[in-house]
Amino acid sequence: MAEEPKETKPGFQNPVAGFGVTFKAMFKKRLTEQYPEQQKTTAPRFHGRHQLNRHPDGLEKCIGCELCAWACPADAIYVEGADNTDEERYSPGERYGRVYQINYARCILCGLCIEACPTRALTMTNEFELADSSRANLIYTKEQLLAGLDDSMVDTPHAIYPGTDEQDYYRGLVTEAAPGTERQVAVSKGEKPDEEGVDA
Repeated sequence: MAEEPKETKPGFQNPVAGFGVTFKAMFKKRLTEQYPEQQKTTAPRFHGRHQLNRHPDGLEKCIGCELCAWACPADAIYVEGADNTDEERYSPGERYGRVYQINYARCILCGLCIEACPTRALTMTNEFELADSSRANLIYTKEQLLAGLDDSMVDTPHAIYPGTDEQDYYRGLVTEAAPGTERQVAVSKGEKPDEEGVDA
């Protein structure tokens, strides 16, 4: 015959075992973090807010290839590419990202877009405070994502370093803006130059 299962002893022992866990926890050091008064230190490779990087002379690394948008599993990235011209140049290559948006209401900060980027134009910072009261404010534009300018950089658009091509940029041969480099006038963003003789 099969043995009958032994009955557990109800009563006094079960509650005491439960209270034992409680009493152990009472004397441990508290793990409460005083955030936001004390800022949390993130790991060096923490996946935070994205950043669009520049070359050392200020030209943008993004070439508008849209590979980051294709790689995004949450469909959080929107890119529109456009052609560079000698009169208006944003990147060393043929194209640049005219429109670049990341929707942080959708983004899961997985980093797949970083792996897909062929020019290391897109990286992730340690910034993690992305909450906002408006959904519209969670859509970051190119201007918000673009890295700031150093002293040796000139804001885009401007001409490439004289005597170089796009391959020299990606080999790291261009380390600063050429002497006398000036910012070009941008006219491709939907702004039409004022025509003479036209009343406003």
